Amino acid sequence: MRLALLLVMIASSGVTLAQGKALHDSACLQCHASLGGGDPNQLYTRGDRTVKSLDGLKKRVAYCTKAADVSWDKSQQQAVVDYLRQRFYNF
Repeated sequence: MRLALLLVMIASSGVTLAQGKALHDSACLQCHASLGGGDPNQLYTRGDRTVKSLDGLKKRVAYCTKAADVSWDKSQQQAVVDYLRQRFYNF
């Protein structure tokens, strides 16, 4: 039973991360590339990045959702937060 629950949690986490990556890539990469000198990931990897906490990341994703004029619901925003946290921030 525990193994089945663990497998379901891992599978759903992968779906969420994949959804977050897809949402991020479709809505954020073009703007981030223009801000990052052609490298959209530079905003996440630079030494002076402004996001330093999970709460800060959630606020930044909410802000960027409005700035990019996308209509993500809370679960979609959370999927993007989860993707960015796992891929770039590790906090």
